[in-house]
Amino acid sequence: MSTVMTAGKPQPHSASKGLPARTGQQPLLQVEGLRKYFTLGRRRILHAVDDVTFSVCRGEVFGLVGESGCGKTTVGRTLLGLYTPTAGRIIYDGQDVTHARGQLRREFQRRAQMIFQDPYASLDPRMTVADIVGEALDIHHLARGAARQQRIQELLELVGLSKEHASRFPHEFSGGQRQRIGIARALAVNPEFLVADEPISALDVSIQAQVVNLLAELKEQKNLTYIFIAHDLAMVRHLSDRVGVMYLGQLVELADTDELYREPLHPYTQGLLSAVPIPDPRAEKSRQRQILQGEVPSPINPGPGCRFRARCPLAKPICAEVSPPLREARPGHQVACHLYD
Repeated sequence: MSTVMTAGKPQPHSASKGLPARTGQQPLLQVEGLRKYFTLGRRRILHAVDDVTFSVCRGEVFGLVGESGCGKTTVGRTLLGLYTPTAGRIIYDGQDVTHARGQLRREFQRRAQMIFQDPYASLDPRMTVADIVGEALDIHHLARGAARQQRIQELLELVGLSKEHASRFPHEFSGGQRQRIGIARALAVNPEFLVADEPISALDVSIQAQVVNLLAELKEQKNLTYIFIAHDLAMVRHLSDRVGVMYLGQLVELADTDELYREPLHPYTQGLLSAVPIPDPRAEKSRQRQILQGEVPSPINPGPGCRFRARCPLAKPICAEVSPPLREARPGHQVACHLYD
């Protein structure tokens, strides 16, 4: 069941939560062996994303979580073509869009959009709200003149703003309002797939719930499919159907949300969930935390073996030699760990 958030606690959403991953639907998005490396000079290579594979079904919210620097934002940007992939394939609605050009590229850009993390940096301060939201309409030749103005007003009202805001500039708005403008811009071309890159992390806590509620409502109204990137595990739990956990550029666990939070298998996931506060002082005081020790290794030329081994209390000799593949440990629950070989 999908969830609407309030400033105090999550509230059930009236619409039922679809779980297409369990019904055998054809994926809308398939990511196969995605890699994105950055050359830093002096033969140093940053392995930002390294052999990531997953799929997202139509109407699903796929959560992508992990510590800062784990590569989740790079995954989102590479999927939409903002970064050129080093290797791997991106299949969207049955078509390979990894290196799409021309009409295929333009069509993919219309169907897939991004909501950026920073509502302060992602809006051009020299443009009015009407120009920001209407830019995509111009690029894709979707509306002109009065029809363009009407469409912009509809989009602003859809995200909780008014038509009077169209003539203003970004600096005249709060952070939450700016993020609503960014959402309106993403929706301008009627996309079916959105990558939401930590859309609430730069906002005040009281505003975060409003933006999450808006995203949940838009999903139901527009039948949208999301990749929701975040490091707030509690928020991901309430919005996502399935969750993928990333560590140092690799996907280490993937499962239905309830399954992952109820019984995480990877030691890294267990450590992450152990750090999530429980809104019950007695339970919070009595529970035993799993503290992750040690430093995060460098993603520059990481070498063989499991990248989590230096921080893992259960590491075995094989962990230093062979990188564990992501495999199904239980039905619908994948994990990259030698403990489940």
